[in-house]
Amino acid sequence: MIEKTVRRQSVSRRTLLSGTAGLLGGAALSSGAALGQNTAPASTGAAANFPASPRYPDPAWLALRQEEIIEPGLEIVDPHHHLWDRPGNRFLINELLADTGSGHNITQTVFIECGSMYRADGPVEMKPVGETEFVNGTAAMSASGHYGPTRLCRGIVGYADLRLGDAVARVLEAQIAAGDGRFRGVRHSVTWDASDVLAKARTDPPKGQMFDPTWRAGFARLAPLGLTFEAWLYHPQLLDLADLARAFPQTTIILNHVGGPIGIGPYKDKKAETLAQWTAGITEVGKSQNVVVKLGGLGMTFGMFDFYAREKPPSSTDLETAYRPYIETCIAAFGVDRSMFESNFPPDGASSSYPIVWNAFKRVAAGYSASEKAKLFSGTAKRVYRLA
Repeated sequence: MIEKTVRRQSVSRRTLLSGTAGLLGGAALSSGAALGQNTAPASTGAAANFPASPRYPDPAWLALRQEEIIEPGLEIVDPHHHLWDRPGNRFLINELLADTGSGHNITQTVFIECGSMYRADGPVEMKPVGETEFVNGTAAMSASGHYGPTRLCRGIVGYADLRLGDAVARVLEAQIAAGDGRFRGVRHSVTWDASDVLAKARTDPPKGQMFDPTWRAGFARLAPLGLTFEAWLYHPQLLDLADLARAFPQTTIILNHVGGPIGIGPYKDKKAETLAQWTAGITEVGKSQNVVVKLGGLGMTFGMFDFYAREKPPSSTDLETAYRPYIETCIAAFGVDRSMFESNFPPDGASSSYPIVWNAFKRVAAGYSASEKAKLFSGTAKRVYRLA
């Protein structure tokens, strides 16, 4: 492996991020890399008024770390990325193409909802359909072949307010129609924590959201339509998800970002305790065969690591060492048939570049057989998202 360094002005990375994303590691985190997961237009569909956010990925900082691509021929289906156009923070088709074309063999991608391009008019509950219409346009552009061989947004996961109960069926049907054959499921974020440090989901979920009877009535509408559910939560909520999975064994649930281990605020100095609680939760969730886990999302600013605060980005070896315990615990609990690597870009771009994070995943998976790696990097995603 060849590493290169690029000179840059010596500006404290921690200072820059603390000025734009709250006081990292202990004070309010209302924006930053968590933004891609928890903020954006509310479920009311009101016009987007995004809070200020750092410019992540930061190209100048990320350029300080360059590596040769490991196993460049290995097929990768990236099952988790976003698209948005926010003040000072644009990640649309050109930015995505720059990442997917940076050296790894990315053949297809799956878009995950992030509150982008909601309709400005019409019924409140139908406004999120605008996001699917927008992303389907990007997918159509990619399908033309004009932008290269990678098929972007081959699968689309949108948002529908499950708190509508049975009435959500109409929204789901509209989402399926807007996806033109690409719509695969729904993510209704349920991230909740008693601490004010953590960003609240734009869905503003209460404690115990997954137990609410009306919410579960909406959830029950997914499987009959062939739709999956993306579970985005924090690690203390994993046992709640385990209960949901047992109650709906016919619904495929995709656990985002290895179950959201938290490393800031009240969890900052409790890493060992958090790891133990997270491990117990992952083990319990993994018992349900209808749950699949995404291996990634560990580079966000509320997580267990502070790579984003360093003067130089981490190497893929650094990431491998840090991420391996979480990834291997998940694979042990779910198996390779129910595990898939994810980029989670651009949020994970706070900590590393796209090619570096995939290098790290390849290092973690180096000891697996060719057939096992095929499942982890592409096969599981193709099966779960019904991709060609």
